[in-house]
Amino acid sequence: MNAELDRLAAGTLLAGFEGTSVPASLHRWLDLGLGGVCLFARNVESPEQLVALTTELEARRPGLVISIDEEGGDVTRLEAREGSSYPGNWALGVADDQGLTERVAAAIGAELRAVGVNLDLAPVADVNVNPSNPIVGVRSFGADPELVARHVGAFVTGLQSSGVAACAKHFPGHGDTVEDSHLALPTVERDDAAMAAALMPFLAAIEAGVRAVMTAHIRVAGLDEAPATLSRELLTGVLRTELGFDGVVVSDALEMRAVSGTVGVEEGGVRSLGAGADALCLGHDLEPDAVHAAVVEAVSSGRLPEERLREAAARVQGLTAEQRAPATERDPGLGLEAARRALKVDGDVGLGRPPVVVELVPEASIAAGDASHGLADSLEGAEALRFAAEPLDPRAVAADHFDRQLVIVVRDAHRHDWERQTVEAFLEAASDAVVVEVGVPVWRPETSRFLATHGHGRANLLAAAELLQPRSS
Repeated sequence: MNAELDRLAAGTLLAGFEGTSVPASLHRWLDLGLGGVCLFARNVESPEQLVALTTELEARRPGLVISIDEEGGDVTRLEAREGSSYPGNWALGVADDQGLTERVAAAIGAELRAVGVNLDLAPVADVNVNPSNPIVGVRSFGADPELVARHVGAFVTGLQSSGVAACAKHFPGHGDTVEDSHLALPTVERDDAAMAAALMPFLAAIEAGVRAVMTAHIRVAGLDEAPATLSRELLTGVLRTELGFDGVVVSDALEMRAVSGTVGVEEGGVRSLGAGADALCLGHDLEPDAVHAAVVEAVSSGRLPEERLREAAARVQGLTAEQRAPATERDPGLGLEAARRALKVDGDVGLGRPPVVVELVPEASIAAGDASHGLADSLEGAEALRFAAEPLDPRAVAADHFDRQLVIVVRDAHRHDWERQTVEAFLEAASDAVVVEVGVPVWRPETSRFLATHGHGRANLLAAAELLQPRSS
């Protein structure tokens, strides 16, 4: 067994693990030179616990990449239980103040740095041009590539000013898909104009000095039959050569079905490194053993050049070099300020009597996960009802709560027939109901009382609650 080769291969892996402390199974990988870890909500209990965890990781493996998905808004790991203190990208795009975006990103970065995280898998640089997109939505800054590019650049600048590396995702753009790559392999047709627009935010990120770029598990038909994560044409030809990116290329999680259900995770890891990726993200459910063994075997057999592996491992090792944590004072009102500026109101949404919040809950995206917080948590005296797509009698619900004013919360109602039908039935039963859209507000009912938050982060809901709060309270 070649010890150096084992170490090089380990240096390209970003491993996930269970629990809120370092498991014994991870110790040998840290000692072998593991490139990094990817933390999820399951690894976060409190800031104090997270500091202890990252301190132990860093002590065992100095220079370890410690990454997390902290986008703000709907995707948060630090505040998964209570919801993010910051609005997400779509809300920031609606506010369209680059300085505000930079400040929010710097604040997120400072909080990450304080708990020992050195790589944030953000910002999302996808241009959400397809309203039916099931995975991007409010995680994007918008549908206009120039607006998205402006804010991606500002986010990268702000985040990295805090001493945390940014990772723009998902290259070459996941915004024009109708499938979720966690579940299938999405395909888009090659179109030079559309691709130029999709690449604009990634170029802005590169010009802002972004340290890392994450790949998308999408196929660009007519350019390469392989998913971008496995495509040398895209990772080396477009990202490296055409766009001039010389930082770390991180694969999206290999266990996602777009890879695991096509070529398999082990083959996917080997092909991704060969295509030009440097760090292989193993996400939630993969142990490093099988992918590590496949990479070692591919180099030993000559299928994967050793110099490519050395280059990849060196880039990962260098990602955390010279990162510093500047002194940053936390602005506790920043997230709420930003969320307020993203609200869009039609009509008088101020409530005249105590509310009952009826939340219509579609299936959550895998990226965001199920939210345990809701609008009712921020409304004084509110009663909360939650319904998924099961049969529901809005007239009966309204009659049972005749003494309260209905607040109907929907998410991406344009993508869910049952949400739209339920809203219309509620409005027939209670004409003074207020409708609150917490996703992308493509559809709205015929009502004069409508509020769009452009996100479901706690900051978004707090801002909405300020406008809704019953006047009598």
